[in-house]
Amino acid sequence: MSIDAVTLAILKGRLEQIADEMDATLFRSAFNPIIAEAHDASHGIYDAVTGETLVQGKSGLPIFVGVMAFAVKAVIDKAAAQGGHHEGDVWIFNDPYAGGTHLSDFRLVTPVFRDGKVFCFLASVGHWHDVGGNVPGNYNPAATECFQEGMLIPPVKLFDKGEFRQDVVDILSANSRLPLSLYGDLNGQINALDLGRKRVASLLDEYGSSAVAQCLGELKARAAEMMRAQIRELPEGTVSAEDFLDNDGIRDEPLKIALDLTIREGRMVMDFSRSSPACLGPVNISRATAIAACYVALKHIFGDVPANAGVLEPVDFIIPEDSLLSVKAPKPVGGYTETILRLIDVVFQAVAKIAPEPAMACAYGTINALSLAGHRQDGKRWVMFSFFGGGHGAHAGGDGLNHGNAPISTATIPPLEILESAYPVRFTRWSLRQDSGGPGQTRGGLGAVYEIELLEQQADVFLFGERGKYAPPGVAGGGSALTNRFTYEQADGDHSPPMVSKMLGIHIERGQKLRLETPGGGGYGDPRLRDPQAVARDVRLGYVTPEAAEAAYGVRLNADGSVDMTRTNDLRRQEAAE
Repeated sequence: MSIDAVTLAILKGRLEQIADEMDATLFRSAFNPIIAEAHDASHGIYDAVTGETLVQGKSGLPIFVGVMAFAVKAVIDKAAAQGGHHEGDVWIFNDPYAGGTHLSDFRLVTPVFRDGKVFCFLASVGHWHDVGGNVPGNYNPAATECFQEGMLIPPVKLFDKGEFRQDVVDILSANSRLPLSLYGDLNGQINALDLGRKRVASLLDEYGSSAVAQCLGELKARAAEMMRAQIRELPEGTVSAEDFLDNDGIRDEPLKIALDLTIREGRMVMDFSRSSPACLGPVNISRATAIAACYVALKHIFGDVPANAGVLEPVDFIIPEDSLLSVKAPKPVGGYTETILRLIDVVFQAVAKIAPEPAMACAYGTINALSLAGHRQDGKRWVMFSFFGGGHGAHAGGDGLNHGNAPISTATIPPLEILESAYPVRFTRWSLRQDSGGPGQTRGGLGAVYEIELLEQQADVFLFGERGKYAPPGVAGGGSALTNRFTYEQADGDHSPPMVSKMLGIHIERGQKLRLETPGGGGYGDPRLRDPQAVARDVRLGYVTPEAAEAAYGVRLNADGSVDMTRTNDLRRQEAAE
């Protein structure tokens, strides 16, 4: 029996609304600003047999939704080995090698039963504030094994046939510097799953299991066919792209992420064989995380394709076992965000070589995970963990976004008001970074400048960033953005990390400041083709200096800020001749 278009659209909307409501429930109840304000979490509906993504929430992190398919499959396999699923079961774990990302991201998975059978799975994942390990906030740039990054929990039951396992929560709480934050986030995720279970039951009561199952199958089939159609429109052949991480935090040597992208007969092959082998430091990722990052990159490029497992049906992956993109325990993976951002960058660069129109230049390419930790005057511990924004890449349709969050997510940057109210810090600067966007016919978005002053007596600081050496590149002739820059005050003046973008053990005292200058996004197209009036507007807004307008765009401005067209035309003709 076929499902009519109207019913399909209604069910699609209802299913997406369930995931969105789960997102909202957690965001409104979490204790941790990284979840409550920045929305570093996600929810979805997953296949009862394969664990594949069926529906994802629109407000959470797409990278979580993609990797959760592997996490749900890990639960399916674990349950099968222990006698099967039971109504009321809820599994909890953060194992990054079993469908995880890094140890901070805790996953809750529960089966939804109908007529005595598992109809689907619901899953919730959120970034907890602190899960133990050597570094408060868990981004340890010097980790050489996962045990230095936090507690590792394999899939275990948090609820067993509906019975709450307090002993599991006691173990989790005992291993966190911030057990109250953990308690709030955990209960927010439990409540999100409870709501999702009720909403799915209501939907099945109204439309029946058969119709909803048919809808889910149809949505996946349509996504796969749309993806195949998009791939068929691309020129056949192989293109290559590569980019680099600054270092792994242990050895100051670049790490290559390389992609050979082949289009043939409606299929895409993504071959990462030329990438660097697994490294000592914490920028390794699991195979599941690498595939999920490709899913996110492809969804950026092929935005019309529905977001479910069908996106990956016409895509084949070649990722060697010894690659830093496919590691197993106990290789450290805490800085996975930096690696998947570079992986997304090489996908953008490769696609731009065969299809510039839908491609985008690279975004700023680092979340700049920054932790400050210390004790208040009353002896209570405080841990501030946050990530920071930068410029997005330009594209054929316009300039890149200024000061956005990383393209792995739809999360937001925590507001300074929230951070200042929660922690003993003051932001003395929060502004756009002039000239940081890559020049192009369309300009890369601008990065930002953050300056943070410590208000307590003392604190330890930990930074885990990237793009300190290798700037976000443009595409289709566009220029690169500025690189990342971090400085911190000491009694003898300003200092920078020896490895540029990563450091632990920075000790600061009251009144001393940290300064983070984030990269912009790459440019798209030849900068000399940019409308001179657009360049003049950028200068008026403070995005571009007059010097950069002339050097990068060949645009000379008069004293009043208007374009000197005669001199501009001369400059552009002269450079074209050269």
